[in-house]
Amino acid sequence: HKPTYENMQKSLEAMKAHCLNNGVTDISMPKIGCGLDGLDWNKVSAILGEVFEDTDIKITVYSL
Repeated sequence: HKPTYENMQKSLEAMKAHCLNNGVTDISMPKIGCGLDGLDWNKVSAILGEVFEDTDIKITVYSL
């Protein structure tokens, strides 16, 4: 199934909880959900920012 913005937010919130519970301080990722899945990066980026805004977790996004 293709992701929705709601599913993306829930997944990122689960990732945040995992990071906080396990001492993860840096995350590197591609523009998740925006290739074949067809989500808009501007919306995904905004969700990513909202979910992690109250943490010190550094997020690096790579694109080819």
